[in-house]
Amino acid sequence: MKLTLISVVLIFYSFFATANSDFNELESLFTQWRAFEAPPLHQLAPDYREQTFQKREPEWLTFKTKLLAFDRKNWTVAQQVDWFVMLSEINGYEFNANILKPWQRDPAFYKQVWTYQSDVPAHEGPTPHYVTELWTYQFPLSEEEQKRLVTDLSRIAPLQQQAKINLTGNAKELWIAGIRDIQIQHDVLLKLYTLIENTGNEVLIAQQQEAVASTQEFINWLQKKAPEKSGPSGLGIEHYTWYQQNVHMMPMSWADEERLLRRELNRAWSSLKLEEQRNKDIPQLVAVKNADEFDQLATRSAEYFLNFLDEEDIVTVPDYFKPALFDKLGSFVPEESRHFFHIGSHLDPTPLYSHFYHWFELAIMVNDPSPRVLRKQSLLYNIFDSRNEGTATAVEEIFMHAGLYDHNPRAREIVWVMLAQRAARGLGSLYAHANQMTMEDAGDIHMNYTPRGWMKTEPDLLIFEQHLYLRQPGYGTSYVTGKILLDAAMLQKAKQDEEQNKTFSLKSFFDELNSIGGIPIALGTWEMTGEKPEFLNDVEKTARSKSSLNAM
Repeated sequence: MKLTLISVVLIFYSFFATANSDFNELESLFTQWRAFEAPPLHQLAPDYREQTFQKREPEWLTFKTKLLAFDRKNWTVAQQVDWFVMLSEINGYEFNANILKPWQRDPAFYKQVWTYQSDVPAHEGPTPHYVTELWTYQFPLSEEEQKRLVTDLSRIAPLQQQAKINLTGNAKELWIAGIRDIQIQHDVLLKLYTLIENTGNEVLIAQQQEAVASTQEFINWLQKKAPEKSGPSGLGIEHYTWYQQNVHMMPMSWADEERLLRRELNRAWSSLKLEEQRNKDIPQLVAVKNADEFDQLATRSAEYFLNFLDEEDIVTVPDYFKPALFDKLGSFVPEESRHFFHIGSHLDPTPLYSHFYHWFELAIMVNDPSPRVLRKQSLLYNIFDSRNEGTATAVEEIFMHAGLYDHNPRAREIVWVMLAQRAARGLGSLYAHANQMTMEDAGDIHMNYTPRGWMKTEPDLLIFEQHLYLRQPGYGTSYVTGKILLDAAMLQKAKQDEEQNKTFSLKSFFDELNSIGGIPIALGTWEMTGEKPEFLNDVEKTARSKSSLNAM
């Protein structure tokens, strides 16, 4: 995004804009910002053409100017945190428009049909606006739902036509791997016909057929262009660090994350070996053999898990937690088809159900939404990753240390295997973004440094995860980096309680964390403790500098 005359004027104006101390005006500005962030439509599809971004640049700068003009000195901590939440999204838009450019570099960006709900507040990775969420439809369709599906499907062909103009990037691995996502969409659209053929709705069926034909044509076009692609897909270390610090509010550089994940990989492996030593006289866990055994184990484990959280005062367990968890217990998978998470869940699913804290958080958003305007909806650009993925990973170990497996010590081994897998895949993603490794080489680290060969069982999960992490910078590391920041939050809160002669309460800690919501964990820690992280001063200074991103 080159500085135009209008841009310079707007930036100059920001230094002289009248300071606004009214927090309500921030909430109003945020509402306007969200309305702006959704692109205009072009031939029924969201418009990601380069000329449209250029045309909208002055308006984006106006939002940034107004945000930086707020006088926050008398604001509460929560209000100041909200200011940084909006800044993270403003910076995210700038980064996407200048550097990441998924609509130019990433064919998978044009995946528009989703068959499942994400376990975090929004779909992982760059996703277009106005997607078709098939999982929200109840078949057979009512007349009203048929109309909704017609509207959804009508956007597919025009966006794919636009994609052939927009996709000018040279990111070889993103291009090749992205074709697979569009092929999956094609298969889903083909199968959709059997669900709608009995509606007798000629318009709906014609729209489905058009989407199928267009998606196949798009696949053919992508495959034809693939041999021309030769460039790197990673961001590079400098851009990766800028993005993490200024968009995801992560107080770490690429190098900090690399050291941390190496340490956590070492700790996970050594802890696993110590656990195995302690359990050497205890029988190994045995995988369930059929669907009935799995269902019994899953139900028993989920009931025990929920009772543990409640009875041991780990976190408040409202009534809606149980249906949120029981809806996601999984099902039996034959041994030859099990991927990493299936292997562990067929031995004891409780460690995975700990990670399903995700579904509790989503249920909170529905049943007990935040009263704060800036936190009612999912944050854009996966800015929630350190909070949601970090918490879900952290509680696996926290609940274990709190006694979740005292009755079944062998299950503790699964926790360490899961941590090692996340550290290994995160390391691989870091090297891929630094363009020090290919996505395939990153996958080798992911596969070979996961204990017990559990990532060597089938390739689809490996491809899915490494592709996602190359598409969405920082997501692959967020499980571990967010976990470490949650540990730091617990330290700060416990230290404050100790200094004030209070007893630290794990239940109060998690209840407050839940009430703060899905914002970057560093911001949530500030709100919880009142101690502002020093790195945020640099983030604000960077935001006030002229074209800081373009100067890199």
